[in-house]
Amino acid sequence: MTSMSVPARGTDAAVWGRRERRGPTVLTAPFHPRTWREHGYLWLQLLLAPFALTYVLLVPSLSAGLLVTVVGLGLVGVLVLAARGWGAMYRGLARGLLGRPVADPPPFARPRGFWRGLWAMLGDVDGWRALLFMFLAFPATLVGWVTSITFLVTGAGGLTYWYWYRFLPLQAASDGTMHRGAQFGTDWFADTPGRLWLVALGGAVFLLAWPWVQHLFAGLFRVLTGALLGPSRTSLRVAELRASRAASVEDADARLRRIERDLHDGTQARLVAVAMQLGEAREQLASGDPAVADELLSTAHASTKEALTELREIARGIHPPALDSGLAIALETLAARAPLPVALAVDPSVAVGGPLSPAVESIAYFTVAELAANAAKHSGASVVRVAVDRAGGALRLRVDDDGRGGAVVVPADGTGRRTGLAGLAERVRAVDGTFDLSSPVGGPTVVTVTLPAGARS
Repeated sequence: MTSMSVPARGTDAAVWGRRERRGPTVLTAPFHPRTWREHGYLWLQLLLAPFALTYVLLVPSLSAGLLVTVVGLGLVGVLVLAARGWGAMYRGLARGLLGRPVADPPPFARPRGFWRGLWAMLGDVDGWRALLFMFLAFPATLVGWVTSITFLVTGAGGLTYWYWYRFLPLQAASDGTMHRGAQFGTDWFADTPGRLWLVALGGAVFLLAWPWVQHLFAGLFRVLTGALLGPSRTSLRVAELRASRAASVEDADARLRRIERDLHDGTQARLVAVAMQLGEAREQLASGDPAVADELLSTAHASTKEALTELREIARGIHPPALDSGLAIALETLAARAPLPVALAVDPSVAVGGPLSPAVESIAYFTVAELAANAAKHSGASVVRVAVDRAGGALRLRVDDDGRGGAVVVPADGTGRRTGLAGLAERVRAVDGTFDLSSPVGGPTVVTVTLPAGARS
């Protein structure tokens, strides 16, 4: 018995889930879970609306009375920030009862300094948007709740009127006859069978219309919640810029550490060896053994040339010398040195628009370099195609290969390290660019990068 009852409950839940996803029909709407969730939402809004309106009115009242004091400014700022908590509560209600999930706005970041922090609290956009929602919710709640209750009570009363009308007091008509029932106009009483059916029909119409009228007000709250309690474009942009700036700082720090490690472990060690070889050669010359000294000088000379080569490679990693001649020449040099064939197509518009800023040139160069290296290492591609053009104030790079595909942008791990495509995407976003990756399994992999192409000043 137990083994059969569990699937039955699961089947019933699946059936009801499918019905709810399909939405209510005209006849089932009064009994649909969505209708009663929306009705419960209006009731909760009715309970919260007076307190929310009082809170909203408290902010300007305190501002007017305490604006001249620092303590008053701080209290108003705290109230504005605390409105975020009201917003979180309303988002939870909308998510649970209206089926309207809304993302949380970015958390408040208090800048350093007393006055800067105070003005940031007073000017918190998401706090003021939550206050605006609370202010608009009061009249919307009153109108929505009254309308919903009117339709519901009228509909239920009309359908049950045939039973309870007999308990109404007797009333005299103009002709002296006595009637027991609802009176409409002067002498029209709903107390005959035909009129009882007519009242019941009117009640059914009101009851069937009730869910849809209520749904309109629920839709209004869905719109207000999404427009005022979610993250604004400004806050999202600020959060994105803050994250990009932090990523750029980390990327620059990692690059400096890598340069320091390369200099310390490679070039510095080689130059120390050259110094020791030169010192030993001088001792051999002083002792009268020129053959050994000549061998040591030859070794030191070879080590010096290797150290110079390493220094050139490190300098090229910081700023490729080819970029001094422009991005097109630098990419041609890069394509000639790439580990696999690179088909480069640079549109003449790249040069027509004027010189690019050094930061954009550097990011474009290293983006192409790393994508070509990734294609050679991981994709099994036979050729990489690079197209560069410039239009509408933007520099566009399109890099695709004929490899096996399957490339993904892996976000930073818990330690904050970023590798591969994630690092490229962060670097591009740091200058307000876009990074789009398309790499289905089996290929091809296509990366499109747009960078602001403002000319250098």
